[in-house]
Amino acid sequence: HFGKPRRETQRLLAEPVPGIKAEPDESNARYFHVVIAGPQDSPFEGGTFKLELFLPEEYPMAAPKVRFMTKIYHPNVDKLGRICLDILKARAWTRLYAMNNI
Repeated sequence: HFGKPRRETQRLLAEPVPGIKAEPDESNARYFHVVIAGPQDSPFEGGTFKLELFLPEEYPMAAPKVRFMTKIYHPNVDKLGRICLDILKARAWTRLYAMNNI
């Protein structure tokens, strides 16, 4: 069942989140290339950060996998770029989250 991810993808492309560009991969609709602009008034201002986002087969019942491809120093990002955030962990994830909220 790919209904919710498809709807979310269409919404993400039609209503992009300011400072974030997310495009589905041409060969895999569950894989997204994401580029985030560093937030103003932060140490990351002026930076451009690439991430990958993957929706597992179980999505939306399971959390998406997200990691930074650009090297970044942040207390919630490990050396492999994986993001340590409660909403991305299995026990805190709820299918009510939408991709544009992540």
